[in-house]
Amino acid sequence: MTDRAKHETATPESAPDRVDPSAAKNEVQIGGKLKHARLRKSWTLRQVSLAAGCSESMLSKIENGRATPSLPTLHRIAASLDTTVSALLSSTTDDTSVVARPEDRPTYVVKDQGIRLERLITHVDGNLLQGNIHWIEPGASAEEIVAHQGEELGYILEGEIVLLVDGKSFVVGEGASFHFRSEMPHAYRNEGKSRAKILWVSTPPTF
Repeated sequence: MTDRAKHETATPESAPDRVDPSAAKNEVQIGGKLKHARLRKSWTLRQVSLAAGCSESMLSKIENGRATPSLPTLHRIAASLDTTVSALLSSTTDDTSVVARPEDRPTYVVKDQGIRLERLITHVDGNLLQGNIHWIEPGASAEEIVAHQGEELGYILEGEIVLLVDGKSFVVGEGASFHFRSEMPHAYRNEGKSRAKILWVSTPPTF
């Protein structure tokens, strides 16, 4: 098993949902979209697994809704299929809408990792910005290092996180902001006792 594969965990049926259950209404089911993207590319599970650095069995579970990939794993799979996380998390919402109300925004929930991603900007080909709210439960982390093209800006709405950028660690609390080039390896974790909530904007929408 590769080091990357160790980060991929099937969601236990008996495990408690560590994220706000209200997110379920607009939760994006990513498995079918990944399978559709793979079939459009005419790739096998093995081809995707080799390109994305994860196991065939895990990919099969993800496609069939029996496992939830971490955000870095999802990014690698999307890149191998010549698409982006932004495109995969898109919904049927009118892409010409100026306003995205809370009850309409799609979300991606990593159930067994205590992380929820709430989309703020509807995916449209040609958009230069990507915006999300990251909800991070106490003890949750996205510590699998990721790097990609672009630039990122974050603002801590609630709580506190430890931000890892280019080998350095920063404690970032409510009201603080951060900015870095996306090519710099980055990750985060919540070591506090309360949920963290981050407004996160990046460009271009490669993630």
